[in-house]
Amino acid sequence: MKKTYNQQTMKKSPNYLLKSILFISLLLNAIAVKSQSRDDINNRDILYLTSGGKVNPLQAIMDIRHYTIELEVDIANQSIAGFTEVTLNLSQKTDTILLDLIHLYKVTNIKVNGKNTVFKQSNDKIFITSTEGFESGHKVIKVEYNGIPPVAIRPPWDGGFTWKKDIAGNDWISINIQGEGGKMYFPCKDHPSDEPNEGVDMKITIPSNLVVAGPGLLMKVTTKKNKSTYYWKTNYTISNYCILFNIGKYKVAKDTYTTISGNTVPIEYYVLEVDTAQAKKVIELKKRDTKILEKYFGEYPWVKEKIGIAEVPNSGMEHQTMITFDNKFKYRNVGGQEYSDNLFHEYAHEWWANKVTNKDWAHMWIQEGIATYAEALAMLELGGELAYNTMIDGHRRGVKNRKAMVLGDEVTEEEVYSGGDIYGKGSFFMHSLRYLVGDEVFFPTLKKLATDPKYTYDNFVTTQDVENLFSTASGKDLKPFFDFYLRTTSVIDVNVKEIGFQKYQIKLNNYFMPLPFDIISDGKLEKIIIPAEGIVVKSNYAPQVDPKGFYLKKITIE
Repeated sequence: MKKTYNQQTMKKSPNYLLKSILFISLLLNAIAVKSQSRDDINNRDILYLTSGGKVNPLQAIMDIRHYTIELEVDIANQSIAGFTEVTLNLSQKTDTILLDLIHLYKVTNIKVNGKNTVFKQSNDKIFITSTEGFESGHKVIKVEYNGIPPVAIRPPWDGGFTWKKDIAGNDWISINIQGEGGKMYFPCKDHPSDEPNEGVDMKITIPSNLVVAGPGLLMKVTTKKNKSTYYWKTNYTISNYCILFNIGKYKVAKDTYTTISGNTVPIEYYVLEVDTAQAKKVIELKKRDTKILEKYFGEYPWVKEKIGIAEVPNSGMEHQTMITFDNKFKYRNVGGQEYSDNLFHEYAHEWWANKVTNKDWAHMWIQEGIATYAEALAMLELGGELAYNTMIDGHRRGVKNRKAMVLGDEVTEEEVYSGGDIYGKGSFFMHSLRYLVGDEVFFPTLKKLATDPKYTYDNFVTTQDVENLFSTASGKDLKPFFDFYLRTTSVIDVNVKEIGFQKYQIKLNNYFMPLPFDIISDGKLEKIIIPAEGIVVKSNYAPQVDPKGFYLKKITIE
């Protein structure tokens, strides 16, 4: 029933309705606040968080060498407590050491090289100070803390902790922190340009009926009463957002893989106990996918550790040596073989993200674009040229061009990912580059980017590095091409104009570097270089330009 108001009463008391609305609004707000869960408050507090941007001058003088993380996870209260040791080198004396850690945690004590130190928490940072100053050189900073981690809103894209139950009622916890950074649960220098060169030691204590899946190698499991501590150790440098763990009622399905270089690497699949029947197929797909990726990008990067997979309650992520995976064990058919886009894409990141790592979020197209292009190469291997072209055409059609893929330097993760084109357009750029330089240059150069120590592990890459590498290999100045595709939202404007009897001029209106194009005239296809001034083609009818779609373009015919 629709409620009405007495108009005469409202005329006599003009504030009556406003006061009533205000009262109801306040009452509803009070009820809402009272009923707000801890998760709502945590989520509200971290919505603005992102990673990267300009390096704080106090952190620019820090070189992170190692992290040791020892935490106990209280699943019942969804909290963590323990400490993190940050080992770093200072390049110069400073009165302040700055670490990142979100404000939801309470820091209870900090020691620098074993001595208690003054500190202050403010704006998701820890300011560690000394009136005498911290001398340059080696520092070990132990931060003791506890608190309730933020709950992931939309994992893995909006990160935090995910607290779930599997179908058997067992606790199942995952962590995703790519967008927000390591500061979501441990003190760190939260910038992609500085990884712990000497790796990470993680000791995670949980109820003894559960298992911790982590990066690197499982060194030891210690059980006391009803709690178990899992000690994971990495032998390689690792990105902040890959320094994490997952918890579940896991069984570990094991196998081995012999790499393209003859090294034997263990395969470990941390699969839920209720899903163990699915493990063999996932591992076999993993072996096949490894062969494809090694063909184009070189040996599996982490031969001293493992090929790891963990089943999680959200979409997969590229966590180093323990990628996460959840596709409900559904696959599609490609060339008569089963294939998972999610499993393959995240695995490709072991090369493109974990081994070849961007110096800055600004160059994220390298990681995401080439990992997405790797999927097209998988189509080529499994389904042939038709499957490859179909996927590439999908990437082309999906380009939004809302903003350039490379926005400058020192930008945040949020700025880069909000455009979306670093995936599909990044992949299509690689497709265009392949056509421009030719397969005989493209594939060896791509493999060099993935294998040369100059670009891998402890070293970082930028767009300029990729441009220089391909320019040198091809003997061409590719700067105009890279700039056009990556730093603008333009597409090549191709004009086909009839200028005489069976004569057509083909000109690029907004691109001035000579480019090769496939052109069909009178039924014959030729690959022709179009210079800045354009070319003239004789044909009985308007020629077709780039019929297979190697470029992002628009064509006008006059």
